[in-house]
Amino acid sequence: MQAITFDAPGDEHVLTLSELPDPTPAAGEVLVEVAAAGVNNADLQQRQGNYPPPPGASDVLGLEVSGTIRALGADVTGWAVGDRVCALLAGGGYASLAVVPASQLLPVPDGLDLVEAAALPEAACTVYSNLGMLAGLRPGQTLLVHGGTGGMGSHAVLWAKALGARVIATSGGERKVAAARELGADLVIDHRTEDFVARAKEFTDGVGVDVVLDVVGPDYLERNLDVLAPNGHIAVIASGSGTEAPLPFGLLMRKRATISGTTLRARPLAEKAAIVEAVRADVWPFVVDGRVRPVVDAVLPLAEAAEAHRRIASGDVIGKLLLTP
Repeated sequence: MQAITFDAPGDEHVLTLSELPDPTPAAGEVLVEVAAAGVNNADLQQRQGNYPPPPGASDVLGLEVSGTIRALGADVTGWAVGDRVCALLAGGGYASLAVVPASQLLPVPDGLDLVEAAALPEAACTVYSNLGMLAGLRPGQTLLVHGGTGGMGSHAVLWAKALGARVIATSGGERKVAAARELGADLVIDHRTEDFVARAKEFTDGVGVDVVLDVVGPDYLERNLDVLAPNGHIAVIASGSGTEAPLPFGLLMRKRATISGTTLRARPLAEKAAIVEAVRADVWPFVVDGRVRPVVDAVLPLAEAAEAHRRIASGDVIGKLLLTP
């Protein structure tokens, strides 16, 4: 099979298109012929040597794919060769073939482009596990999404609107502000020129927001608590530059707030299976009816993985970049 590899950590130029042996699915796994792989910030971190794959996972980059099932491992039920699927991976997506635990597969609905479906699994599982399962976002509540046009943020806007929540999104620059409005955000704040705390409080008549999805990290901690309504929740899914910030305990306690921080890749298989099952039950109906859709900036050949990483690092991407073998 073809796959993107690198011999040592470095910039995007270390990425090379290589030939590797075809993988074989073990018990409980399927072999997927890859139509496309999603590109995520985590891939850039791994390439730089800062985010190694969990034990037993493929060293090949790539945390999500779409494609068709080519072979079934032992003990796999509910799936058949030829099924159109997208999948959550711990590694191995930047390739023409990938092995996937069957419990981490999602069906690609009829009418949804198979290539574009690769933009969904990582965002859907990350967003729902944080906003749905941890924060308990409900219809009528207000969600603040930082990075409302990123790979995670764009999905969060679509899912929360489909759920019936009000959505405030922050984005940077006119192009991204316009894109966030097109996704359906009720209020879009340009974080480069506006104070998101003041604008969000004005929008909510001083009450604040019920849930914050934070892709920034420590730099936003105190302001996120400031903009939070009483009994609100902050879901942190990025550590930013890795710096630390003091926790303002007084503000935290006055707001009766909760803060969660999660990653997805290294979770035990059983936890990821439970998240995928919940996504299939609670998010996938919105995918089937079109209210939640892949947001794809561009599709590039697998051989141009370095260019995809360069574009992600530039911060100019809206939604997801995809690579096709």
